[in-house]
Amino acid sequence: MIFSVNGMAVAVEADAPAEFAAARELLRQRAVATGLLGSAIEDEETIEAAIEKLLEKEVTTPQPTDSECRRYYEQNPAEFESGDLVHARHILFQVTPQVNVPQIRARAEEALNQLLAEPNRFAELAAELSNCPSGEQGGNLGQIGRGDMVPEFESALFKLGPTGILNELVKTRYGFHIVAVDQRIPGRRLPFEMARDRIARRLSSSVEEKALRQYISLLAGQAEIDGVDLEASASPLVQ
Repeated sequence: MIFSVNGMAVAVEADAPAEFAAARELLRQRAVATGLLGSAIEDEETIEAAIEKLLEKEVTTPQPTDSECRRYYEQNPAEFESGDLVHARHILFQVTPQVNVPQIRARAEEALNQLLAEPNRFAELAAELSNCPSGEQGGNLGQIGRGDMVPEFESALFKLGPTGILNELVKTRYGFHIVAVDQRIPGRRLPFEMARDRIARRLSSSVEEKALRQYISLLAGQAEIDGVDLEASASPLVQ
């Protein structure tokens, strides 16, 4: 598939999400326009680094207030149980500077949909697809307590809910994870003072994702895009 962003042709494979490629091209062009990237640079690692600098410079992520953190704490009591344990499995689709992130995500989504339909294939697909050594053991991570994993992974594991395969991918600094929770062993609730930093990180991550969507929507509203649809707004006050 081929489409254009401000007259620049962009080619993607048929099974790759064109929206991700269009958003990335918008960000690349903006990085060039702001002097963070040379127009002739094609090195993927350099482009990704420039886009990261661009987002740090132009996407504002307000920090959550104490009252917002406390409200989240009161509305999600089960998320802050001290001593909770889970038995879990995962399949990791690793993201590195050299990989095409939209394609990796699409592949992970496809595998997740397969497993939601056929959960008994988890061990098989873990051995075939996972970039984690645990894939050789069916993706088994064993017994996990709070603090054992990175915050974004831990947050998904310890959400209140039934056991089984989570119906959404879990994104961490390492890549995209398909996660199955096999058993939950509840503990006691942490006081707010001990949970606040974790809540702030979680709320910041959510706000950052929304701010990025708004920023890309604004860029799309100012661009000429042919061949693919992106949500666009001509106003900086995107809701």
